[in-house]
Amino acid sequence: MTDQRTTAPSGSALPRHASTPASAATARPSVRGSHAVTLIAMCLGSMITFLQITATVSALTTIQRDLGVDPTTLIWIPSAYTLVVASLVLSAATLGNRYGRKRMFAAGILAMILGGAVVAEAPTVAWVIAGQLVAGLGGALSLPNSLAILGATFTDPHRRTEVITAWSAASGIGLAVGPLMAGTLLRHFHWHSVFLSAIVLGVVTLVVAAIGVAESRQGAGRLDVPGLLLGTIAIAAAVYAMIRGGRDGYTSPVVATTWIVSAAALVGFVLVELRTSAPMLDVRLFRSASFSAVMVVAAVSLFGFTGVAILLVLFHERAQALSPLDTGWRMLVLFGVYAVVAFAAGRTIRRTGFKAPLTVGLVLGALASFGLAAQGPTTPFDHRWPLLALFGAASALVVAPATAAALASVAPAQAGMASGAVNAARQVGSVLGSSLLGTLLTTTMLADLPDRLAAHQVGEPTRTAVRTAVVGGASGGPALPEPVRSALAEALTAGVQAGLRVNGIVFLATAVLALALVRNRPHRH
Repeated sequence: MTDQRTTAPSGSALPRHASTPASAATARPSVRGSHAVTLIAMCLGSMITFLQITATVSALTTIQRDLGVDPTTLIWIPSAYTLVVASLVLSAATLGNRYGRKRMFAAGILAMILGGAVVAEAPTVAWVIAGQLVAGLGGALSLPNSLAILGATFTDPHRRTEVITAWSAASGIGLAVGPLMAGTLLRHFHWHSVFLSAIVLGVVTLVVAAIGVAESRQGAGRLDVPGLLLGTIAIAAAVYAMIRGGRDGYTSPVVATTWIVSAAALVGFVLVELRTSAPMLDVRLFRSASFSAVMVVAAVSLFGFTGVAILLVLFHERAQALSPLDTGWRMLVLFGVYAVVAFAAGRTIRRTGFKAPLTVGLVLGALASFGLAAQGPTTPFDHRWPLLALFGAASALVVAPATAAALASVAPAQAGMASGAVNAARQVGSVLGSSLLGTLLTTTMLADLPDRLAAHQVGEPTRTAVRTAVVGGASGGPALPEPVRSALAEALTAGVQAGLRVNGIVFLATAVLALALVRNRPHRH
């Protein structure tokens, strides 16, 4: 088993060719002390990428209130970022191999800075989404190339394991710091300030990288343009159909047409990848039942982690009327436990194999989801934090071993492609989690709201006016009458509970799949 890959964090894995002897030999530090500088720069890059996700989620309520964003459009703000990362992360690794990993990493950080600047100055929600798309391009470029740089710089297998573990912890730190940073800034400044952090940290990262990170490349990679275009269309069309279908119905003409476009692009992608000499994704890998199962596990891990994070942030801020900073402290339980357990999970699988942590993590994640779904707006935090901690630990047990399990499912010569595939699967799961569970929340809330208003004896025309305001993007506040506020909190809680129950069911079904099909030890010839 290639231990250096066993500790990759959420949304990340060793990219294609990152660990081959050829690529490892292409980068030798050109500056004394550059090993330490390289590690710092790559950890900063990882932290920025994941901080962007949770900081954005924490600012959603304030953005909606300020810009009057309708619930369907609101889901596109976090989804736009993860959508681009999911679509481009495989090709980004090939670009780094061919044109230089340091160069592509720096380009990714520059894109993160530019995206943050666009959102920081955004006057409308369209500009917010545009900035998120640009930042997503940065995440796609920086994630695989940062890990490839570490693999090329630290050639000793034991040392490489240590630095990738540190890189993994940096992503967990980014996830944990995002809500706290956003909450602190929102308490004192406008929501635009939340996105200035990407600019500041990005500049620091570029300076550190310029000091001592050596360039490396493989030179053999060729960009799979047809595969890139077809894969992007397939993913983007599917996500658009899910989000649009929540508002217009999944059988509406526009949504049905989009599903057809997505399916056609997916078929075209498979055909192209089977025929090209340098595929972005070798679909023949899916002949292995274990590999296919691991791809599902990888996607589900971030489906739940990202989707549940969005549900819980909105629950705390909307249903329990907490400030973004208070919400950040509560979410720290989930993200902090995740970071700690993910750090240790890489060593655990050396003793247990892959089936046990994957299956146990999925089952525990399901139990935590069902437990959280049973709680309401008046549930005290003393009753919630154990379930938040449990879900964080469960997610880490699934995320960390998934890369090693993917590599164990194929022959050693296919390890680079397998690690790139599991990386892409996680990002696809992330965008599906934010879009699907977010859409389920909004549709359930809007469907449930009339009955909640009636139960609190809110009469017409106030009942219609409240629902119209919610559909249009207006959010509740202290000026609303108590019956209306209570009805809104209960309706939103119903949406959150629906999303958590769906996540629990998905986790349980995937646990059965992992137990039945995932190969427990490395593939050997």
